[in-house]
Amino acid sequence: MARIRKAVSSGVHSASRKIVWLIAAYIRLSREDGNDESLSVTNQKKIIGEYLETFFEGEFTLIDYYIDDGLTGTDYDRPDFQRMIHDMEAGKVNCIICKNLSRMFRNYSDQGYFLEKIFPMNKTRFITVSDPRVDSFLHPETLQGLEVPINGLMNDRFAAKTSHDVRDTFATKRRKGEFIGAFAPYGYKKAPENKNALIIDEEAAEVVRNIYQWFVYEGMSKNGIAHRLNDLGIAGPAAYKKSKGLNFCCPQGEKNDGLWSPSSVTTILKNKMYLGIMVQGKQTVISYKVHDKVAVPEEDWYMVPDTHEPIIEAELFQKAADLQTRDTRTAPSGRNLHLLSGFIRCADCKKAMTRQKTKNIVYYYCRTFREKSKNACTKHTIKEEVVIKAVLAAIQAQISLVDSLADVVEEINKSPIVKNESTRLTAMLHLRQKELDKVISIADGLYGDWKSGDISKEEYTRLKQKYSCKAEQLKVTIQNIQSECQVMAKGISKNDPYLTYFLKYKNIKELNRGILVDLVKNIYIHQGGEISIEFNFADQHRRIIESIENNQNELTIVGKKDGKTA
Repeated sequence: MARIRKAVSSGVHSASRKIVWLIAAYIRLSREDGNDESLSVTNQKKIIGEYLETFFEGEFTLIDYYIDDGLTGTDYDRPDFQRMIHDMEAGKVNCIICKNLSRMFRNYSDQGYFLEKIFPMNKTRFITVSDPRVDSFLHPETLQGLEVPINGLMNDRFAAKTSHDVRDTFATKRRKGEFIGAFAPYGYKKAPENKNALIIDEEAAEVVRNIYQWFVYEGMSKNGIAHRLNDLGIAGPAAYKKSKGLNFCCPQGEKNDGLWSPSSVTTILKNKMYLGIMVQGKQTVISYKVHDKVAVPEEDWYMVPDTHEPIIEAELFQKAADLQTRDTRTAPSGRNLHLLSGFIRCADCKKAMTRQKTKNIVYYYCRTFREKSKNACTKHTIKEEVVIKAVLAAIQAQISLVDSLADVVEEINKSPIVKNESTRLTAMLHLRQKELDKVISIADGLYGDWKSGDISKEEYTRLKQKYSCKAEQLKVTIQNIQSECQVMAKGISKNDPYLTYFLKYKNIKELNRGILVDLVKNIYIHQGGEISIEFNFADQHRRIIESIENNQNELTIVGKKDGKTA
């Protein structure tokens, strides 16, 4: 900046004539200022420039403009404010000038800290151009009066109220499912016509779909997925947003040089936004003065379903979530999970078993026995190939069973019995509901009968108890009929997930990760080598068996009535 020497008048402070003032002009514009031209960066520059040209006495050099655009004044963690303080402490600046106190501070305690301690300690002159006008060099008494602290307190209270209002506004938008983040989650972008709505960013969304597919069905570890994405030259989430021209800042992303990492893959796999659920409010600041972020318990998050198009189906998301709860550790360089990783457990202590390779033979053994105490469990050693063969055989047998059940289901669905039973249950429900209404009506009239003298108090008490018991019995009966109606409404379809998932692998010859994810919950190894398998869809299997048995009984009864053998 050019050095400017002002004409010295007789009224100039004598010490001021001997000092060359190295001036930092500080400007701040917050988001709350909106489009107010009087508070714009341009206008603040103009006001400070006019003051220096017209009113500032003595020789000075304008070192720089320090501008924080879109930042709050409730703390001093602002980039250019910090740069200005650093220059002051380095001796590059000895005079700070700003439009008014609120541009510099919106925090009463910070104002006192800098005006009373930091600036004097660094022999720095502080000037505000507009009310309350402050010049700590020419008029130090202004700092000792009431106007400056009162103005600071008012600025503080204004910031508190603004913060409260902004929080209320954001909470309302979150409850409505409106997106209020500065940047859309990876895989989405803000709708051009509505910044509070999200639409799919197909380029990034395809990466998200691949991550879920690789993790769930290809058995890739998070580290392996990150490596594959980096090998394919796909930019990490932070680098991708920057490549789209967004002013996105992520320290972790920059630390990873824009590459994918296991943690960024984990973030993708846990984000419910991909289900079409608007998830917000996962973090909050401590207060309007302390902007450190703290985590919010999940039960207090704002979650609004069906606010945008999902990228991942709920079923696939749940499978990924289930896999992440399993112990699926790999070696640091491991890119693929082992076939049985996360599925194989000790039948006694229920802990995940440890995999070990010895002379090209892979064994599993109980981790509790090896790592904690030989008295806590037994070794449960078994070869991996034995487990794989046993699991494959068990799945093939289960598929054969399911195939048979599917044929029975098809026969039952052809029978009119199912429709007749549904009609019968509906009629029964209607009758029992009418009976309950009648009992309640009688019970309600007993009090009036007693008060009018038609029945004695003893009769009232006895009848009241009788009808109350009858009403409770009817309520239980109605609930049972409603449950039967719900089961009947669901029916048994060949499209039932239990049937479709097993029949999907009808002709399998070897085991893979996708089959285990779809069909198996746990594989238990007993001491002595016995293997037991807990399959998925156990509840659906039980329901189908019960339904088949019930319907076969009905068919048998009808057949006997018709003189046929069922």
